[in-house]
Amino acid sequence: MNLLYKPFALIAGIVGARLGRSVFDVLWAKLDGDEPPSETTEDVRLGKVVGAKALEAATVAGTAAAVDRASRRSFEYLFGVFPGKKRKGE
Repeated sequence: MNLLYKPFALIAGIVGARLGRSVFDVLWAKLDGDEPPSETTEDVRLGKVVGAKALEAATVAGTAAAVDRASRRSFEYLFGVFPGKKRKGE
């Protein structure tokens, strides 16, 4: 059943990454009002760059995990089988 889930996982991964990036852009705009700094930008403090990258990583990873979980639940609803690991003892 995992082989049948692969196309769903691919689409969920792309959607999750794009959605996560959009969520990060909105969060950063509310926090700073400017576009996120890059590590190659000259006149930006190190703390701001590291904070932006840490927030971006957390936002993208969290959003991607939520989208992946939702796609797995949707697959289970459609096909009756959860495409993932089972708990021990079940």
